[in-house]
Amino acid sequence: MESRAKELAERLRGFNGEVIAFVERCDEQDWKKICAWEQWPVGVTARHIGAGHYSAVNLSRKIIAGEPLPQLTGEQVVEMANQHAREHAECTRRDVLDILNRNGGEMVEFVAGLDDSELDRTGYLSMLGGDVTVRQFIENVVLISGKEHLGNMKTAVGL
Repeated sequence: MESRAKELAERLRGFNGEVIAFVERCDEQDWKKICAWEQWPVGVTARHIGAGHYSAVNLSRKIIAGEPLPQLTGEQVVEMANQHAREHAECTRRDVLDILNRNGGEMVEFVAGLDDSELDRTGYLSMLGGDVTVRQFIENVVLISGKEHLGNMKTAVGL
């Protein structure tokens, strides 16, 4: 494992651990509190991180393979996220923990196995302003946007 990949994998592992610890501490009342920005319950927002944000692995594989990324607008991404929230409005803590453990583990393992040239491969993504490297993409989707969701969940439960 190269040092840049190791560092990023460890940051991702730490973030996933923080989300898992948060979910484990939620009681039933917390689970149903509404996150102000998302307008989704805490549990749905946690599921969104594990099922949505951690899927950055799939698009990263496309970048590495030189395949085009889907060119979605911000509005399309928001609608897909809202549809996911509606479909999983009754998700359980166990379901979300399973997703976070499985998808988070896959994400960390994937990143840990990358070399510098793979981290530096670029793909065009208009939503992020043009070409992005695999590293930038993962950092933006998971460590920036995902952390914003985690912060909103913490605010919703009064932390």
